[in-house]
Amino acid sequence: MILTRSRVLVALLVAVAAVAAVVLAEVLRTVVFAITFAYVLYPLRRRLVSRGLSRRLACAASTVVAFLAAALLVVPLLYVLYRQRSRLIEILGQIPDVVVVSALGFRYPIEVAPLVSSLRIALRDLALAITAGAPRLALELFVFTILVYGLLYRPDAVGGVVFGIVPEEYRDIPTRLHRRTRTTLYSIYILQAATAAGTFVLAFALFAVLGYESPVLLAVIAGLLQFVPVVGPSALVVTLGAGDLLLCETTRAVFVVVFGLVVVSFLPDAVIRTQLADWTGKISPGLYLVGFVGGILTVGAVGLIVGPLVVSLLLEVLEMLAEGEAELGPTEATMDSSN
Repeated sequence: MILTRSRVLVALLVAVAAVAAVVLAEVLRTVVFAITFAYVLYPLRRRLVSRGLSRRLACAASTVVAFLAAALLVVPLLYVLYRQRSRLIEILGQIPDVVVVSALGFRYPIEVAPLVSSLRIALRDLALAITAGAPRLALELFVFTILVYGLLYRPDAVGGVVFGIVPEEYRDIPTRLHRRTRTTLYSIYILQAATAAGTFVLAFALFAVLGYESPVLLAVIAGLLQFVPVVGPSALVVTLGAGDLLLCETTRAVFVVVFGLVVVSFLPDAVIRTQLADWTGKISPGLYLVGFVGGILTVGAVGLIVGPLVVSLLLEVLEMLAEGEAELGPTEATMDSSN
């Protein structure tokens, strides 16, 4: 009777979760970000409680950290893009309509005017979208804060349900998935955020020294590109070098490529990631890129987190299957498969 009731409740949970995903589709990304933030901040909340704070105060302090982290991740980029849009459009206007490339004694004219015009229109549309979407963004940030507080206040509710349903001999499975989830989220949030912060500081210094008109904007973009696996801020450095060549700023192009690849692209990874190596998830850069790109293309911005997390959990399940096959041995595994 207990087993039947558990199965009914599990089926009901899945059905209600599916309906909730449809009904709450517009705020689903906010819910996912709130869950993952609460997952990462739970150790902080537990540490604050162990040092004498009440549960409410510990949850409130942890929620403030989540709010500030989310605001620092989104607001600076939107603000800088909105404030500096006219300067970006002016820079695009300096690019000639036709660029002539010489190679092997031949000259190849390349018309870049349509691309520049498209970029200028995109920047104007982005500024309008930021202005129109500001109230919604503020509302989502409010919902995010409330959700994080609620999840931190009752963190054991989901775990209690899971371990109450799963038989004792299989409880190592959700435990391992929990550990993999925690490691992956730490890798995405803490490791990537620390690397992005270091990249911002170094990029701002380099771009200011080289005389770029908007070093803050470029530094923000470089920091955010640290969340893009494999490519990273190297894409920005190469793009700046190519733009300087188009503007006949050959010396600066050489300096930004040489020093940018070392100072902006390599140094933060080499120093910060080495110091925080214990928080690195067990996932290769190639698979991380697959999860990152696939997640964004499939579910949008939330795929930045969900994509790599799904790939990481898939690897954990495959490891558990491989360990199970190894424990059975080749003969027993063959007999089980034949049955």
